[in-house]
Amino acid sequence: MARKTLLLIDDDDSLRRVTEFTLHEAGYRVVTATNGEEGLKFFELETPEVVITDIQMPGISGYEVLKRVKEQRPATLVIVITAFGTLEQAVEAMKLGAYDYITKPFSRDELRLVVDKAFSYRGLQEENLRLREELTDRVDFTNLIGISDEMQQVFDMVRRVAPSETTVLITGESGTGKELIARAIHHGSERRERARAIHHGSERRERPFIPVNCAAIPSELLESELFGHLKGAFTGAVKDRKGKFELADGGTLFLDEVGELPVELQPKLLRALQEREIEPVGGATRKVDVRVVAATNVDIETALEEGNFREDLYYRLAVIPVDLPPLRARRTDVSLLVRHFLKKHGGVVELEVAGEALAALETYNWPGNVRELENAVERMIVLRRGERIELVDLPPKIREQDRPTVCGVLNLPSEGYPLEELEKEAVMQALRQCGGNQTRAAAFLHIPRHTLIYRMDH
Repeated sequence: MARKTLLLIDDDDSLRRVTEFTLHEAGYRVVTATNGEEGLKFFELETPEVVITDIQMPGISGYEVLKRVKEQRPATLVIVITAFGTLEQAVEAMKLGAYDYITKPFSRDELRLVVDKAFSYRGLQEENLRLREELTDRVDFTNLIGISDEMQQVFDMVRRVAPSETTVLITGESGTGKELIARAIHHGSERRERARAIHHGSERRERPFIPVNCAAIPSELLESELFGHLKGAFTGAVKDRKGKFELADGGTLFLDEVGELPVELQPKLLRALQEREIEPVGGATRKVDVRVVAATNVDIETALEEGNFREDLYYRLAVIPVDLPPLRARRTDVSLLVRHFLKKHGGVVELEVAGEALAALETYNWPGNVRELENAVERMIVLRRGERIELVDLPPKIREQDRPTVCGVLNLPSEGYPLEELEKEAVMQALRQCGGNQTRAAAFLHIPRHTLIYRMDH
């Protein structure tokens, strides 16, 4: 198995040799360069996954190296080496796209830790890209953003269930993206041979995707909306009208908020699912070929206990359950989503988000989930005061959110708990919440980064 390759650029011969030895010993393949110009040449030849560069070098500086590397291959991770007491250098490098920084003098353990984290993050990037490329022809993941374990599990489930004919029930809070998941499943849908013959060989993904919000349609009109009606079937039925099932024939019907479906209408939906036939109001039954994907944000278990939802219908809908996690349970995805929405709503403007502002966005609980985050980003773009988004540009409820107190965070046992273990647990939780990024974890804990490194080493 090929060793992971990194490029080390430093004009300090002694430091470069020690760094190279340490990283070789850690199992990495290290390509070294004595200046920026040489480093950029090796970057073209060796295509390293990670670049470590000193900031202050004669000729081409580390800043210029960073800019050119990100221009040529944006996915490459760059770690910059800064001198002691020059935090402004690190801040400037992070603005230009550096993944992390390390301050001289640094220990061997600190160096290995920073590099290990970078390659772990790089591995996540590559796996995410691999899955997207693998699914491009079958599942549309364009608007589904996430590198968290929770979302990777959802993506994997979508990939496996999409080609089938199985009914899927998507659960999750409002604003988590249930319709996006339904559309991804439709995009990856295939057809049984018999169904393909009826529809001239076309795949289900090439047929209509019809969404219906069951909670937005008055109950007295919902039956006609779903199954259609014939002229004269009721007052106001002046002509025949196809329902959503017929409009989706050959494709996918997305029943959003299916938990709000009236009890009296549930047997007709169950029949449509089991027999693949519908009965328009005032008409005879007719066959349809429809795949149903349903979604709800209500607690179906409670609805079953209270008699508001049929148990047989629930099990018919939930052949494959897909549960979407709330945004507060996948905080590592917040920064990715922010960048996505900045591009979506910012147009040609290249906007940055200040570290303090991003930290506030990541710690907010987002009761409205991804939809609320998108609205917040669009608001910040419009109302920002400068060329980048600062803490002051955030909505007040996010900017002024209550920080948890010690009493609210800790639940100490009556027999006591070692302070050393408490500190260790706080560091580990901060790193998990910040996706392993030490700079953000240090900001989250309100301590300098070197203090965080010390706590990690001890």
